[in-house]
Amino acid sequence: MSAFAEMKIEHVTYIPTLKSITDAANRVKEVAIKTPFMRSFTYSKKFEAEVFLKREDLQQVRSYKIRGAYNKMSTLSTEEKEQGIVCASAGNHAQGVAFACARLHIQGSIYMPATTPKQKVEQVEMFGGDWITVVLEGDTFDDAFAKASETCIIEGKTFVHPFDDEKIIEGQATVGLEMVTQSEKPLDYVFVPVGGGGLIAGLSSVFHYLSPKTKIIGVEPEGAPAMQTSLSRNENRTLGEIDKFVDGAAVQRVGDLNFAIAQHFVDRVVTVSEGKICQAILDLYNRDAIVVEPAGALTLAVLDQFSEEIKGKNIAVVVSGSNNDITRTAEIKERALLYANLKHYFIIKFPQRAGALREFVAEILGPTDDITHFEYTKKTNRENGAAVVGLQLKNAEDLEALITKMKLRNFYGDYLNDKPDLFQFLV
Repeated sequence: MSAFAEMKIEHVTYIPTLKSITDAANRVKEVAIKTPFMRSFTYSKKFEAEVFLKREDLQQVRSYKIRGAYNKMSTLSTEEKEQGIVCASAGNHAQGVAFACARLHIQGSIYMPATTPKQKVEQVEMFGGDWITVVLEGDTFDDAFAKASETCIIEGKTFVHPFDDEKIIEGQATVGLEMVTQSEKPLDYVFVPVGGGGLIAGLSSVFHYLSPKTKIIGVEPEGAPAMQTSLSRNENRTLGEIDKFVDGAAVQRVGDLNFAIAQHFVDRVVTVSEGKICQAILDLYNRDAIVVEPAGALTLAVLDQFSEEIKGKNIAVVVSGSNNDITRTAEIKERALLYANLKHYFIIKFPQRAGALREFVAEILGPTDDITHFEYTKKTNRENGAAVVGLQLKNAEDLEALITKMKLRNFYGDYLNDKPDLFQFLV
C-alpha cells in the first residue's frame, strides 16, 4: 500500500472493483486492441534490467484514451445516448470520444481550445465524422472545459470527463489488466504517466488486486506537478501557472476520484524536466524508430533517476501516446539541447570595425562550435553593435572556456539562458 495513505481505505468514496474492470475490458475490446508488451533491447541494456514497453501509442487513435471514452459512452442509458454528449479536450481524449461517437452512433459536441493545432482538430473530425461537432473555444483547456460544462447544463447532455469519472477510470484500468497477463514474471516496478490521473488510478487498482508487491511510480512533467503536490500535502490542490509543453499531462488539478485512489495504491509520484522529456523523444525515435508525444515519453525520461534502484529488476513503462505534431520538432530539439547544456544564447558586443565578426568566429569559437541564431543591428552606439547569438556546443564542458575568451577579447555582453524574462522570446 502507498506510503501516502493515511486514511482507512473504506473511507474512500470510490475504488474500482476487479469485476468492474473486467466488465470494462469486455466492452473496450470491441474498439481497443490488446497493445504489445515488448521488451526494449535498448533500455534493458542501458539499465541492466528487463524493461518492457506497454505500447499504447499503437491504438487506432494513438493513445489509451479510447479505452475510457468508449467504456463510459457504451454504458450510457438509451435516453442519454439519444440526448448526446459533450466533452472538452486539447487532443487525445477528444479523439477517443470522437471515435466512440461514430462507433456508438451518439451525437457529440467536442470543445477544444482555439489554439489547438489544426492537425489535431482534423484528426478529431476524421474519427467522429458526421457524429461530432468540434467547437473551438477560448485560449486554454480551462476555457473550453468551462464552456462545455455550461452546454451540458443548458442542453441536458452527458459530460464525458477526460479523467475524473468512474467509468473512465475503469476503462483506463484495462491497460493494467493486460499488463498483468502479458508479463511472464511478476513486475517489480511500473512507471505510469500522470496527467489528470485516470490512468494511474485505474492501473494501480488492478495491481493492488493482482500484483500488490509491484511498485507503482507516477511520472509528471516538472512544470505541472499537480499529483505530486497534492499527495505531499494530503489534499487535492489546484496549481497556479503551469508549463503546458507536455500538453497530454499538464493539468492544474488532478481528478478528485483519482487523487483519493492514488493516496492508497501509488507508491511514489516523481517529476522529470521538460528538456529531459524532449531528449527521450529524440532517443526513442533515433534508436528504436518509435514516435511519441511528450506525454508518451514521460516514463522513459524518468528512468535515469531510478538507475540503481531498478538494476536487475523486471520493469514496465507505459508509452501512453504518439499524437505528436511534426511542427513541434524544432522546439523539441531545442529544449533537449538546452537541457543537455549544449545550446546557449548570448548578447555579443561586436566592435564597429571591419573584421570583428571574422575575429569572433576564428578566435573565439572552438572548431566544433556552431552559430545557430544571429540577430544584429549595426551601430547601436559608436563603439559597439550588439547581437543576440545562439551557439551550439559539441561538449557541455566547453562553455566556461568560451565565456572566458569572450570576456578577454571584450565580446561578452550577457548570458541569456538564465534570464527567463528575455529568454522566452528566443525559445
